[in-house]
Amino acid sequence: MNKIYNPKPETWSAILERPTKTVDDIELTVKEIFKEVQKKGDEAVAKYTSIFDGVTFENLEVSQQEIENAVAAVPTELKEAIQLAKSNIEKFHAAQKTAKVEVETVEGVQCWQEKRPIQKIGLYIPGGTAPLFSTVLMLAVPANIAGCKEIVLCSPPDKKGNINPAILYAANLCGVTKILKVGGIQAIAGLTFGTETIPKVYKIFGPGNQFVTVAKQLATQFGVAIDMPAGPSELLVVADDAADPAFVASDLLSQAEHGTDSQVILVSTSKKLIDAVEEEIQIQLDQLPRKAIAEKAIANSKLIFVENDTIALDLINEYGPEHFIVCTTNDDFYIDQIENAGSVFIGNYTPESAGDYASGTNHTLPTNGYAKNYSGVNLDSFTKSMTFQKISEKGIQNIGKAIEVMAEAEGLQAHKNAVTLRLKAIKDGK
Repeated sequence: MNKIYNPKPETWSAILERPTKTVDDIELTVKEIFKEVQKKGDEAVAKYTSIFDGVTFENLEVSQQEIENAVAAVPTELKEAIQLAKSNIEKFHAAQKTAKVEVETVEGVQCWQEKRPIQKIGLYIPGGTAPLFSTVLMLAVPANIAGCKEIVLCSPPDKKGNINPAILYAANLCGVTKILKVGGIQAIAGLTFGTETIPKVYKIFGPGNQFVTVAKQLATQFGVAIDMPAGPSELLVVADDAADPAFVASDLLSQAEHGTDSQVILVSTSKKLIDAVEEEIQIQLDQLPRKAIAEKAIANSKLIFVENDTIALDLINEYGPEHFIVCTTNDDFYIDQIENAGSVFIGNYTPESAGDYASGTNHTLPTNGYAKNYSGVNLDSFTKSMTFQKISEKGIQNIGKAIEVMAEAEGLQAHKNAVTLRLKAIKDGK
């Protein structure tokens, strides 16, 4: 791994750069596929599924029989684990429900806010080298709690034209209404425009590679919302001699094995710990089935030594990690002052993988520095806040004059008239 000692603040940006392609490199491809899917629907989706996934089939939609076969194929132990995770995710996200907010701003002017579900949502679930059935739980569970009516799931098929049984099991368990065997750019385009088989949705959720991320961003130009620009996975650990080097190494590797473009970083005030973690990484790396993937990610990663916690915190806030693990003698300092992080994990016995699977928090989180301005997925992600107001005669009398004055000052006479007519009617006793 790359060891860096006491980097100057002016070098942080370069040191912390993500190992990703620029949008320009892939935007052209995404736009071309979008245009074709918009024009040709299922035909274009099938074409690109054949090109990218190497498979063709008659029907994009997963049948009830395929779901039943998948349910039967998933081992009991895995089913129980998924159900435990589902239960914890439900508990945490159900607790995020908020009551109606209601206030009388002045006498006779009643204002309130209510949350309503987004009716049609699309879930993108990566298949590829790691079929992320856990992401189904993270997205479909809060969607159901929120009350979304249509929950459409897209996931890339394998070479036999199947979706991983665990993904289908989780989707069925969590109330997904339609499952489609389509991935990549063409899935996002299908959810954006709608095709003969893929419903058009109002908001798209889910992580993916850089192509999927750019596709989601392009979807926003066609009236579809997205959860966030979620790209390759990343993790930053801040640790000192209070941390167990083997634990730290295991956490770094847990993200490194996601993909070759993942990035993991250790920031520490202890050179001793950095050396020990580096040794542990090599020991554990050799045992991993996904060693080749993790190795490439590790090559993009950093071990950074800084003199004190204050410098460490400034550097971490500059980076804005997706996952942030704190394991130091001064945990509260970081917990209280961290400003930019998707999700925070505290102490020796809180591995990042707990949040990935079963603690209850959501693992769909902002990457690539977007933790500076985006939240991770939560219950509110699946709702809209709507405001209401009801004004009585007394109420319009109380605020009417102010509205008239402000409207006139902006040169909007019709706005003023809408109030003036009402005030006159009240005065005339109509």
